[in-house]
Amino acid sequence: MKLSNDANKALKTFFRQYKISMEDVNDLEEVVSMMPDDRKQIYKNVQSNPVGDLFRYSVHIRIQHLLTFTTFLLLAFTGLPIHYNDAFWAVPFNDVLGGVEVTRVIHRTLATLMVLSMLYHLFTIIGGTLQKMMQGKFDIGRSILPVWKDAKDFTADMAYHAGQRENRPEMDKFMYKQKIHYFAAAFGNIVMVVSGSSFIFPEFWNSVLPTDIASHFQEMMRLSHPHEALLALLVIAFWHWYNVHLAPGRFPMQWTFLTGKLTREHQIEEHFLEYLRCLASLPEEREYLREVLVSKGLVSNTKDTDARQNYLFDEHRQWAREQTEQDEGQQAEDITS
Repeated sequence: MKLSNDANKALKTFFRQYKISMEDVNDLEEVVSMMPDDRKQIYKNVQSNPVGDLFRYSVHIRIQHLLTFTTFLLLAFTGLPIHYNDAFWAVPFNDVLGGVEVTRVIHRTLATLMVLSMLYHLFTIIGGTLQKMMQGKFDIGRSILPVWKDAKDFTADMAYHAGQRENRPEMDKFMYKQKIHYFAAAFGNIVMVVSGSSFIFPEFWNSVLPTDIASHFQEMMRLSHPHEALLALLVIAFWHWYNVHLAPGRFPMQWTFLTGKLTREHQIEEHFLEYLRCLASLPEEREYLREVLVSKGLVSNTKDTDARQNYLFDEHRQWAREQTEQDEGQQAEDITS
């Protein structure tokens, strides 16, 4: 396989940030040169553990996801009967819980838990990002933040699904669909928190907003809260659950939200740049892929040519030699001084 510019850039940054040993770099160079350019041949022939093969999410992210999706669903199932409290289906539901006033108490308690989950998430991602920056390991390409490459990936992916490309684009740890969904969910949560707070603390909003705007704001919030909840419920049911759990290759469920691991097949197909990083850092994954390529007869026919064209590895070896010489020179200066 001849590495693309995106792959060269991603690996170059990863090598230097995580100080990948030259032994691992040399081994990776051999494995990459063996890989066929048609990535479909790779991910269709590897074996994947349904509960996941390669680490993806920390325990904090998994806990936050669990808190968010459980509170969201319970909020939807308690909030809609409150809004439509005189509907034929809402009356018995509220009666089972002890009446609409009890449902409101349950709903507001769940809302508090969801807000705490959101704060927990913000603390984790901001704190984790600052920690990586201080360690010199932050890479915006691996983050959930949108970058220009996402727009190019979207265009290329549409071309692939239209039959105009042989392979899907080489997407990073978070692909464009995940970023769209993440920020859509973030916006929806903000709308729900702000609109919900206007019901509980109307005096606060009346005090901070101009008089001629406050009444219109309250009316807009009364409309926004149930409609945003219904929209979010539909998005979760018909988009998120399908893409994550019900799509071919994922059905009947993807276990990442529980195990923190992603299947090998999924990562090669939709997060190839992150898979290259896994190959760089995991000797056992390189050995596994080498065995698959050899046993399945998938070793690239242009292996030697590709190895010469993948300039990244020679560049990194040269950079490593220069770093070693600089360190040795600095040590010599420290000794003489």
